[in-house]
Amino acid sequence: MQSADAASVLGNFDDATFTNDGVTSTFFRKDGKFWVRTDGPDGKLSDFEIRYTFGIAPLQQYLIELPGGRLQALGIAWDARAKDAGGQRWYHLYPGRKLSAGDPFHWTGIDQNWNYQCAYCHSTNLQKNYDATTSAFKTTWSEINVGCESCHGPASGHLAWAASRSSSAASGAEVKGFSFALDERRKITWPMTSIGHASRSSPRSTSKEIETCAQCHARRQQFSSDAKGIGQLFEAFRPATIEPGLYHADGQQRDEVYTYGSFVQSRMHAAGVTCSDCHNPHSGKLRQQGNAVCAQCHAPTTFDTERHYHHAKNSAGSKCVSCHMPTGAYMGIDHRHDHSMRVPRPDRTALLGTPNACAACHTDKTATWASDAIKAWVGTPKGGFQDFAEAFDLGQRMAPGAQAALSAIVSTPASSSIARASALGRLARLPSPQVLELAASSLRIDDPNVKTAAVAIVSGADAATRNELLVPLLRDRSRVVRMDAARALTRRPSAEVSGDDRAALNRGLSEYVAAQLFNAERPEAQANLASLYSDQGQLDKAESALRKALSLDRTFVAAAISLADIKRTQGDENAADAVLRECLAENPNSGAVQHALGLSLVRQQRIAEALVLLSKASVASPENPRFGYVLAVALHDSGDLRKALSTLKDVLSRHPYDRDSLLALVYYEAEQKNISAAIDAGDLLIRLEPDRSDIRALIKSLKESRR
Repeated sequence: MQSADAASVLGNFDDATFTNDGVTSTFFRKDGKFWVRTDGPDGKLSDFEIRYTFGIAPLQQYLIELPGGRLQALGIAWDARAKDAGGQRWYHLYPGRKLSAGDPFHWTGIDQNWNYQCAYCHSTNLQKNYDATTSAFKTTWSEINVGCESCHGPASGHLAWAASRSSSAASGAEVKGFSFALDERRKITWPMTSIGHASRSSPRSTSKEIETCAQCHARRQQFSSDAKGIGQLFEAFRPATIEPGLYHADGQQRDEVYTYGSFVQSRMHAAGVTCSDCHNPHSGKLRQQGNAVCAQCHAPTTFDTERHYHHAKNSAGSKCVSCHMPTGAYMGIDHRHDHSMRVPRPDRTALLGTPNACAACHTDKTATWASDAIKAWVGTPKGGFQDFAEAFDLGQRMAPGAQAALSAIVSTPASSSIARASALGRLARLPSPQVLELAASSLRIDDPNVKTAAVAIVSGADAATRNELLVPLLRDRSRVVRMDAARALTRRPSAEVSGDDRAALNRGLSEYVAAQLFNAERPEAQANLASLYSDQGQLDKAESALRKALSLDRTFVAAAISLADIKRTQGDENAADAVLRECLAENPNSGAVQHALGLSLVRQQRIAEALVLLSKASVASPENPRFGYVLAVALHDSGDLRKALSTLKDVLSRHPYDRDSLLALVYYEAEQKNISAAIDAGDLLIRLEPDRSDIRALIKSLKESRR
């Protein structure tokens, strides 16, 4: 990050123009400053001064100051690459999105706000300083760029140590005055084994370095900027797990996930490798160039040979990273290596649709061709360290065998912690006594990601079970675990906690509330507070937080739906209707709002109107099987069994393992006297829910009725 001036600005501001989705922006200079004329918060063309530059290569973004101390990242970026590489041009970061003022992704919107989205990782001692009463930021930093204290923490103690270091008894001598030392590589060697792989001379016993790097090199949520938390990731951040949308089922990067989540699922991480084994954190460069960086641990006589990589020497296929760290393009032109460091699995491309490194070069070949080529080279290829792809795929589809496959990942100590946490996250959609038991045992695994994933499952248990399992976590060493446990214990019906445990619960809740208030400018945080207040019976405070969420982002429909639910529980269905209609006017294509309003109309006995909206919701959000299922039930209850069956079959054509739709299909087919079809649907449901005795009894009775 740099102040915008002639030395820092790389883009063409010589009256250059750029047109995107019907808006022509002009980049120009005036009074020695840099300006852009583009569509502003009101949708009209206006002139805006460029206050800061953001980045150097391969692109540069520009920050514009708006009222309330907001710095916003312009969606038009400068391609800083050489012209012969396709650069030296303006381009849009969201082509084809047709963004306009009011959209969170428009440059003036909430999701392009530097104070929240970008600032912490690009400046030192960044304090966001959002004032919820004035809805304004007074953001400060100690250094505009990333300095020493970003990674090492406050340096006042270091300066004192430096001034007195002639004394062997100088305060903080072991850590040179800092609160901790990044010393995990100190006195460590990597002797080479007989098979050409190096092995760490002693196991890595802490994660200080990785957790320090992950503060910025991770897809994560932040809930504190306390400098004392540097090096303790889970005191201020909640890293994402291997979630659909962010990662492919096999753990390869999909969205912009940076590095941490990929690296901690790798064999390298399991072997004790840290970030600085490969990267020099001060220069930002690799410790060795090309294949030599891998040769630090993988003998080049074994691995840097045509016999290993099966491509011509010095070709693209001879580079270790080509096969084991393929890149994905982010922000249009920024190619970033996947740090999960895996073996290529084109066979999984054919089976699961996941990417494979071979296709990056062999664009004209199929995954089957690539898989056959590997088999011809090595016989039966190695499966690789990440062995969860098939289980995650089953879990994402909620297919037969998903619970057993995911449970096996969680129960296997050799599985990476992030894989175990990610498996638990998928199991949360498959509640059962067995899943609850597995979650309970997972609370003993010493990893915050695993614990929080298990807490999410336990939070759905009865109050007594939550009390038994979660009260001990109120004293966990990680803040993210403590506050998740506290929040779970207060869900309705809340658990009875007393004495010292009550004090610990109150501390955990205070941490949870503080985490939400840290992000008070975000609608998600306001919705989280509203949920807590609602569970505590403070409906006025819940309503206030939800209205605040909608004022922050009118497209945040979850807040409107929750607000309507509060009005409904208060017995005011007309008020719920009004809230949803107001939200629908702002979000006319939202399936979620259409669905919620349709349900409100059902409760009002306005069935014809309800069916219209429920049908629109099913069409608008085909990815949500619940909407189609509810429509089918409403059609059935209105007397249209034929259309209800058609709707269920349409839902199941897209979501063949949706439990509710299958169960409804069993009943409706039986009602239609289609007993064979009902039994077929029931048999699949039994495969999905083998422990459901009620379903088994139902199908048994149907089979007996056919005799």
